[in-house]
Amino acid sequence: MKATNAAPANQVAPLGEVLSFMRLLWAVSHGLEATSKRMLNELGVTGPQRLVLRIVGQNPGISPGELARVLHVHPSSLTGVLQRLVETKLLHRERDPDDGRRSTLVLTPIGRQINSRRAGTVEAAVQRAMANHSQESLRTVEKVLRGLAEELDNDPGA
Repeated sequence: MKATNAAPANQVAPLGEVLSFMRLLWAVSHGLEATSKRMLNELGVTGPQRLVLRIVGQNPGISPGELARVLHVHPSSLTGVLQRLVETKLLHRERDPDDGRRSTLVLTPIGRQINSRRAGTVEAAVQRAMANHSQESLRTVEKVLRGLAEELDNDPGA
């Protein structure tokens, strides 16, 4: 019989720091996606759409370009999200009175209703998780995640 390096069916080899961290990121990503789908069914918006509504709600009149910068995404990445929010009458684009080429974003009355809801959202789960940790540890986590985001943005293979 040939020897293998495979772990027994009921035992997994230790993952090490990097793979353990990646496993947690995967779990967070999966949780965000699952919660986003549930939010779509219950609230009528996905997690990313709700994040846009929350930011626009806090910054009425923000431009799509400014919103993209806040979210750390390319403006073209927001096009579909913004279009769906406008089509579902949650968000309204207005022409900038000072520059007709520029548009600004504001919530509609329905958008404001969804924006005010907290229960059952990704942000409620994030808020509960953050409440269990010190400001110092939250700053450390933010620093690590910011560094990871920068590494992924700067990856020449991406």
